[in-house]
Amino acid sequence: MTALEESAAGAARTARPGRAAHPHGAWRTALARPLGRVAVAYLALLVVCSALAPVLAPYRPTATDLDHILSLPSGAHPLGTDALGRDVLSRLLYGGRTSLVDAALAVGVGMAVALAAGLLAGYFGGWLDRGFTWLVDVMLAIPVIVTLLAVLAVIGNSMSAAMIALGVLVAPGIARVVRGATLAVRNELYISAARVSGLPHRHIVVRHVLPRVAGPVLVQASLLAGGALLMDAGLSYLGLGARPPAPTWGNMISEAAGVIDRQPWLLVPPGVVLGLAILAFGLLGDVLRDTSAERTTRRLAPARPVPVTGRKVVEPTTALLSARNVTISVPGPDAPVRVVEGLDLDIGPGECVGLVGETGCGKTITARSVLGLLPPGAAVTAGSIRFDGVDLATASRATLTGLRGTRIAMVFQDPGTSLDPVVTAGRHVAELVRRHHGGSRARVRARTMELLRSVGFPEPEQVAGRYPHQLSGGMAQRVAIAMALAGEPRLLIADEPTTALDVTVQAGILGLLRDLQRDNDMAILLISHDLRIIATMCDRAYVMYAGHVVESGDVAGMFRNPAHPYTDGLLRSAPRRATPGEHLTAIPGTVPPPGSWPVGCHFAARCLLATDECRAAPVPVARLRPPRRTRCLHFDELSGGRA
Repeated sequence: MTALEESAAGAARTARPGRAAHPHGAWRTALARPLGRVAVAYLALLVVCSALAPVLAPYRPTATDLDHILSLPSGAHPLGTDALGRDVLSRLLYGGRTSLVDAALAVGVGMAVALAAGLLAGYFGGWLDRGFTWLVDVMLAIPVIVTLLAVLAVIGNSMSAAMIALGVLVAPGIARVVRGATLAVRNELYISAARVSGLPHRHIVVRHVLPRVAGPVLVQASLLAGGALLMDAGLSYLGLGARPPAPTWGNMISEAAGVIDRQPWLLVPPGVVLGLAILAFGLLGDVLRDTSAERTTRRLAPARPVPVTGRKVVEPTTALLSARNVTISVPGPDAPVRVVEGLDLDIGPGECVGLVGETGCGKTITARSVLGLLPPGAAVTAGSIRFDGVDLATASRATLTGLRGTRIAMVFQDPGTSLDPVVTAGRHVAELVRRHHGGSRARVRARTMELLRSVGFPEPEQVAGRYPHQLSGGMAQRVAIAMALAGEPRLLIADEPTTALDVTVQAGILGLLRDLQRDNDMAILLISHDLRIIATMCDRAYVMYAGHVVESGDVAGMFRNPAHPYTDGLLRSAPRRATPGEHLTAIPGTVPPPGSWPVGCHFAARCLLATDECRAAPVPVARLRPPRRTRCLHFDELSGGRA
């Protein structure tokens, strides 16, 4: 893969996540900690007691006892009375209803705005992300307390309006956190796999992105709740909240401050209750943050050999996928840089075709261009990619979305990062079955079990209930293949599907792909740098080097008599061809990066047969015995005319 392709794959390829912080799992883990249990228990006690205030309070909140004014706790008044003889415990319980509801309103509005803005900006990016960044910068410059005072001055002492305004004002800071978490998640391969499978964006955001950002969201919600309680109390203290005699924790503190020289005790009940509530929210946020961090950092099939096909290979008369003179460009510092140019490729119905070459030759970006999944800024700038009569290079987003998963599917290199870590294997497959075929829950489940069984799981019910971290690499890849088959595609693109697996599991996966190709009459484009896999699986192959297809044809003929020095170099570099006691043959030099390609043959700097003629001008494609082609001026010297 090129550097650009690597960046498009993102952190998913470099950081192998474990089971992410799903909201339910995060809460369970938080409750397993003493601090978390204490904080949740205290907050739950406040909510229950406030909700049941009419039942638990010994008096009405406005009832007075003129015989007991500013009294200390007693049997008649467990927390004493205020300056008007009103029971402090009763007012504390009723005041909690108002204060907690106000804080909940601020949290609800703030989190709703932050989640919507952060998820949309982080997931879609582009102009939406740029506009979001500009708006957040502007909003963060607005002083919160001054704005709240202005709101209350305009609309009167409406604490509900003040809390709604508070939620909107603090939302940009939280939205920035949500956006950052979403940016990290959207680059993971299981998101690309979901898009390739044809899932709509709203489904991906709600079912796959949102659970992964739940950890930071819960932490921010907890901290916002504590801050909203404090702001509510502060505004009430200033006399801007509920009008007396209606109690709130803030105006109780304000009333106690007025008589602190006569009865200091009156400040203790509301001050302690409010202070502990804010502390509990803060502790809960810390516990959820630590839990999320820990959960983010903590995941067999029999092999059988697959024989090489011995049938005669010819070019397809009717191509299912046909690419002609395709050029793919990416943004450069001064002008667009070509990463693939002049690409011709054909895949017939039911055919398995290989795409082979070193890292950086353009294999993966070629495959992504078929599905319209090029990195931001990259585009097909010339040529056509026709699939079943549709030009994918110029097709609309709606057309590509309709083809993904149903007509064309893709299996990625690393099976672990192709799966959402907080969703079971069964749900991964079931959501695609439901998306592409619909039906009742029973029918969806039956089809899910059928697909899991078809990819080699003898007990699919057990596998369906497991999370990705509970699957081996081979099992995870089988689940990914089952997902790809859910839409019954005509073309499966397999991008290095066995690279991350050990040798014995590789053989099982390759055998599975071969069986699925035969049973479903499905075409396969197999991308690999392993010539042994290409020889085992493919009828024909294309060899890519530095954005060019340098040789193509039937696998048996190419590997027996290569017609390009690069193909010959790859074959000689294969470890199985090494002679004991001698150094392994290697191609000197490295693949030139896009933007640094020579004018003539791109392989000339590493080729022992290169002449001035090779370097002077672009080398045309020579047609040999069908289906062989080569981009070399000296193929006769290499193959002796046998190609």
